[in-house]
Amino acid sequence: MIISKTPLRMSFVGGGSDLPSFYERSEGAVITSTIDKYIYVTVNKKFDGDIRLSYSKTENVRRPERIKHPIVREVLRKLNIPGGVEITSIADIPSKGTGLGSSSAFTVGLLNALQAYNRQFSSPRSLAKQACEIEMDILKEPIGRQDQHSVAYGGFNKMLFHEDHRVSVHPVVCLPNTKRDLEKNILLLYTGISRKASGVLSEQSANLDKNKKLFTLMKKMVALAHDFHTELQKNALGGIGDILHTGWMYKKEMATGITSPDIDRWYTVGRQNGALGGKVLGAGGGGFLMFYAPLERHEAIVKALPKLRPVPVCFEPEGSKIIFIHE
Repeated sequence: MIISKTPLRMSFVGGGSDLPSFYERSEGAVITSTIDKYIYVTVNKKFDGDIRLSYSKTENVRRPERIKHPIVREVLRKLNIPGGVEITSIADIPSKGTGLGSSSAFTVGLLNALQAYNRQFSSPRSLAKQACEIEMDILKEPIGRQDQHSVAYGGFNKMLFHEDHRVSVHPVVCLPNTKRDLEKNILLLYTGISRKASGVLSEQSANLDKNKKLFTLMKKMVALAHDFHTELQKNALGGIGDILHTGWMYKKEMATGITSPDIDRWYTVGRQNGALGGKVLGAGGGGFLMFYAPLERHEAIVKALPKLRPVPVCFEPEGSKIIFIHE
């Protein structure tokens, strides 16, 4: 039996610049951190040679090509595992359509567990590359390269996306107290709205291809990612709220499904009660709303938004790893 543990991720600024429609013409940049919420994947040998999957559904099949779950099907194909395995997955928090990179975390965690099952070691770079191949090249998902690299490497990073599809991962270097202060000022609220990111991302990619104004706007979001990084390097958090707020104002323009009247109202209420900035995590449209606010204002924000559920999170320094092996 093998168990992998893969963190979810929180993106601060620059999201969307990891889409090929942008970075193939201009270098992208994102500031992102993994968090202490995880997806666990268990792989166990199955004595009868069949394949059994247990996620939100249960599947029992004879061969990989009959599997309905597209990621599991293509990972088994890629790793040449014909059968004889039982695969289960569980998540700490709702993991579908919440903007925390759950799909890529599952893909990376599954690759990690199944390669360990095959007695193979995979580096973070290899896991991220393979996950991108599965999700983007084989399944043709309209996503970027941020999530796979974030959850494979783990930690608090600045990522650069190059026109040749390379991704550079640079750990953010700042004083421990700076990172702790940033962490304690983050308030994460679950909206209860689940949405499929592919529609929003498809529209955003199309907009970047044909709309020069939005392409220029994305360049400004990339510049904000560099500004965010500079603030952290200087151990000065005074401008973080403004950077996040400006980034959210830009992001809302990128596609129609990124925000909604409810989200706009919640964000306004949060600002009125002390939030300095914030954003909807992931592609937008639902999932988690993140505010950056002094810790002493968190209670007031939570009380002002009773329909939203606060979820405490901390930064996670490690990426996907194998936590259990039993021969």
